[in-house]
Amino acid sequence: MKKYIITYTKELEDKINSNYKFTLKEIEEVKYKIFNFQHERLIHLLVTLFYAIFVISFIFLGILMPYFLIPCFVLIVFLFFYVKHYFFLENSVQYLYKLYDKIVK
Repeated sequence: MKKYIITYTKELEDKINSNYKFTLKEIEEVKYKIFNFQHERLIHLLVTLFYAIFVISFIFLGILMPYFLIPCFVLIVFLFFYVKHYFFLENSVQYLYKLYDKIVK
């Protein structure tokens, strides 16, 4: 997904910078893709939140029973990458909003 968003954003930037005239169908396609990226972002937000709750529960279990600390550290590492990917999606979608505004103008 990351590679797809980067490629799509680059294509839009190139078209905007070359003063390409978007048709109504192309504008609708951009809106549809933004909608899909928003959906992807929402799903990743929910997964990240539930995963964080899972990590917190392992932290409490680790306090009670120390052998839960090993999987807890592994889960924290994965949580870091989940959060990093979510922020990439969030920033990319917000940047696509700006590109869409330029296209419409």
